[in-house]
Amino acid sequence: MNRAAMGLFYGAPTGREFGRYVQEARTTMLGAVPSLVRTWRNSGCLDGLDWSSIKLFSSTGECSSADDVRWLMRMAGGRPMIEYCGGTEIGGAYITGTVARPCVAGTFNTPALGLDIVILDESGKPADSGELFIVPPSIGLSASLLNKDHREVYFAGTPRGPEGETLRRHGDQMERLPGGYWRGQGRADDTMNLGGIKVSSAEIEQVLRTVPGILETAAIAVAPSDGPSQLVIYAVPAGSQTASREQLTTAMQGAIKRDLNPLFKIHDLILVEALPRTASNKVMRRELRAKYAPSV
Repeated sequence: MNRAAMGLFYGAPTGREFGRYVQEARTTMLGAVPSLVRTWRNSGCLDGLDWSSIKLFSSTGECSSADDVRWLMRMAGGRPMIEYCGGTEIGGAYITGTVARPCVAGTFNTPALGLDIVILDESGKPADSGELFIVPPSIGLSASLLNKDHREVYFAGTPRGPEGETLRRHGDQMERLPGGYWRGQGRADDTMNLGGIKVSSAEIEQVLRTVPGILETAAIAVAPSDGPSQLVIYAVPAGSQTASREQLTTAMQGAIKRDLNPLFKIHDLILVEALPRTASNKVMRRELRAKYAPSV
């Protein structure tokens, strides 16, 4: 439709070979994932390459780091980055960017066309920072799910909107900034977005049960003020456990790499005597996220 050609690179896009491919193909639009941009920047693998043909970048999958985005934009002489956030189940994005407004690195500058959103705090009141909900209807929103209850997943337990609207849960935290900009703050539920890949806390915790010397774990994702979500593990060690925190971290990382996904990196391991639980014995991961302080 746009008289464009799509270029496909065979191999891992983490090194200089990919950078040369972008240069030699005279790429005009390049899609990226924030974790990949950080890898390029930290490794220096793109140093000296000419990406001046690029007119536009796009990024999706996880929260961007403003510093990393600015670095990437400079690779193409200051060309803008279009941030895009949504999902298959809504037929695209609920918030994105447009070249019709100035680009501010690491932020969105417009809700998606044809879709309304609201941000509510923990008490269900409109706020500038909190959980984001979609206000249906909108073209593209799913109406059913295979092997799951659609209403239970997206509507059960959601608050009403400011005008009494029915709201649809999406699971993201969002911050509204001055000037009509928004910044993603990671996931609000127990689904994480690590390296652009969605994974549940339960999946990670199931893998970590195989690590010797650990009674139970809770996996959470913490979103720094600027950048992609990071994986933090809370663990209750067995009474006979003698391994150090560093040794346990290595063993857990090995289990995740072997049995789940090598892209999921443990940012921090916190050893505790017990995990906080509700009266019905559910682990209170939200409380762990709220109280998290980096270990030393």
